[in-house]
Amino acid sequence: MIRSLPKFSTHAIMIIGVLITIFPFVWVALMSTHTRSDIYSSPPPFYVGSNLIQNYGKLLELMPFWSILWNSLYVSVMGTAGAVLFCSMCAFGFFAYDFRGKNLIFGIMIASMMVPPVLMLIPSFLTIKFLGILDTHFALWFPGVANAFGIFLIRQYMLNTINRDLLDAAKVDGASDFRIYWSVVLPLIKPALATLGIVMFIGLWNNFLGPLILISSSEKQVLTLALRSVQSIANSPWGAIMLGTFLSMVPLLLAFLFFSKQMMAGLTAGAVKG
Repeated sequence: MIRSLPKFSTHAIMIIGVLITIFPFVWVALMSTHTRSDIYSSPPPFYVGSNLIQNYGKLLELMPFWSILWNSLYVSVMGTAGAVLFCSMCAFGFFAYDFRGKNLIFGIMIASMMVPPVLMLIPSFLTIKFLGILDTHFALWFPGVANAFGIFLIRQYMLNTINRDLLDAAKVDGASDFRIYWSVVLPLIKPALATLGIVMFIGLWNNFLGPLILISSSEKQVLTLALRSVQSIANSPWGAIMLGTFLSMVPLLLAFLFFSKQMMAGLTAGAVKG
């Protein structure tokens, strides 16, 4: 009995942690079925209401929700795909080749991660304006496709999991550099690619400051900006806003469910030696 107490305590702590983690999602889902007056009642109703259809209609009145959802999905998917491709190619270059200044360039790249993103807002805005891509979705996802974090993550994974002799053997067999990258290296680093993909997708999906500065057209808004804009109107319909917020969570949950196994493998790579 005494020996089982530590195990029971561990399980109890884990269960409490899970409940605390999922509570915001459950709360948003429940509030999306209630009216504004119900939400502001004391105590607030912790049960499923009957106002879901009305909230959905109100949400469509406030904004073209599905069009805006598509904008967010497009930006997130394009940015994620671009980051996975370009970061893996850059990481492969740092891993497979020896060239003059390699360590210096890699060190400068890592040091750039220490610069707060807020300090780069004005230079980024001026650069995007100079390139003529202001107020476009391209400006939201393209600047981050080759980022220092992604290159560092995938390069370190390559160092821990890929034997350089494998690359030499592929060269002896006549494989080109791109063939080695595409057919030999990429299949071996799927966990790292999944990890980077989830991190990038969540970051782009939740990005608020970027669209706030770069997007001015209402038809090009993304979900974070659109949901925030309707909160400032008089008598905000919080039931509709909660419904929109809950629906905006669904793609993130699906992405994590599909790629969580690969992500966990990527995060634990190298933890067990042998």
